[in-house]
Amino acid sequence: MTGHQTAEPDLGVLAAQVLVSVQRELFTALGEQGFDDIQPRAGAVLAYLRADGIRASELARVSGQHKQVIGSLVDDLERLGYVERKPDPGDRRAKLICPTERGLLQMEAAVSIMRTIEERHAKTLGRQEYAAFKRALHRVADLQRKVQHDSQGGREAVRAPE
Repeated sequence: MTGHQTAEPDLGVLAAQVLVSVQRELFTALGEQGFDDIQPRAGAVLAYLRADGIRASELARVSGQHKQVIGSLVDDLERLGYVERKPDPGDRRAKLICPTERGLLQMEAAVSIMRTIEERHAKTLGRQEYAAFKRALHRVADLQRKVQHDSQGGREAVRAPE
């Protein structure tokens, strides 16, 4: 942020508004379906959890969170009965974070809720415009991750194509 207000909110503000609003709707609906013991911050794990399990290091990478944050969230979700740690058959030293039966039910509910949210926006904007919006948002997200990755590695930040 530059410290002064502009007529149009910037990318960060718009992204935050969408994130907070979608999270609020998602977690309210999950609560109404009996999953009222999880908080939006758990989304850093739940959004990337796979039925066959995923390593905590991979969760940290794809969510953009520190390993310690992911570890704490996994601990919380394990206490609540959503996930369990299992040995990784590909590496005995590693553990997989796997959804429990309750975790799988929550994942199915979240997919259904998100489908409803996206369907509403597609109907409002029109399917083509919404599809174009999502493609553009994917491109922006990918570019932003690449710029962040490159700057953390000490390399020069990537410029957007002209």
